[in-house]
Amino acid sequence: MTPHSRLVWTNEEGGDSGQVTTVTFEERGGKTLLIMHDLYPSKEALDGAIASGSTGGMDETFEQLDELLAALGTSVGRS
Repeated sequence: MTPHSRLVWTNEEGGDSGQVTTVTFEERGGKTLLIMHDLYPSKEALDGAIASGSTGGMDETFEQLDELLAALGTSVGRS
């Protein structure tokens, strides 16, 4: 972890085929840009994650984050 700018973790529930997730935060024009990147150990591991549907949960997670930020009165935007 790099304080205030970067988080990295290994998704151990995938065993040896678990991905490494990196999230970075950058200030841009007074707003925070969140960038999320998943690195899979092989194409087969990625294909397995796609086939099981485990790559689709982030849309729902970000929708919930949008709702929370809206409730807190914070402006949100996606690119």
